[in-house]
Amino acid sequence: MQTPFWEESYKNNDILTFGPEPNASLVEAEEFLNASDNIIDAGCGDGHNVLYLAKQGYQNIDAFDLSQNAIAKLHKFAEKDHLNINAWVDNLCEFSFHRKYKLIMSFGTLHFVPKEDWHRFIVKAKKATEVGGINIIQIFTNKVPASSDIAPYAVGLSDDGEIQELYSDWDIISFKSYVFEDEHPNVPKHLHASNKIVARRIK
Repeated sequence: MQTPFWEESYKNNDILTFGPEPNASLVEAEEFLNASDNIIDAGCGDGHNVLYLAKQGYQNIDAFDLSQNAIAKLHKFAEKDHLNINAWVDNLCEFSFHRKYKLIMSFGTLHFVPKEDWHRFIVKAKKATEVGGINIIQIFTNKVPASSDIAPYAVGLSDDGEIQELYSDWDIISFKSYVFEDEHPNVPKHLHASNKIVARRIK
């Protein structure tokens, strides 16, 4: 199996693999957050979302990713700008929460593990969220076939709306089901189907 494109990008210290800008849903969710809140990014990549938060003054940020290259690069970016981010290498399938969080987020990661594993992660994430806290989850769905660049790794594609059902007992602030066009070096333009949910624990 070939190395995924993002691993090569993680070795390039001149760029952030998924762009310098934070996810728009994260920026919108800041109205629910304070600088002292506990925050974690599961599958953080090389860290564009947590780097943004740290630059905004958030002080208690955890982040993990399976990729050693991604975490090493995140540490370099954080050290360069004197940012405090607790980042480490970890496997989402084996991860356990050891404290409560005001924000738990995972963007474009869960579909890379078997469905039973990401279902288990969601259950644990909901329990580890403070009352009034937020989960932001973005996951690819099977509404369109997985593109050739991720097909070997996308072992847990969600059904459309499945993530919404898993948060049916929470206040769903927003839910989006959409298809978008993407492009990477050496990969033709292609489509991804995605669901993204922002949900708030109410009890």
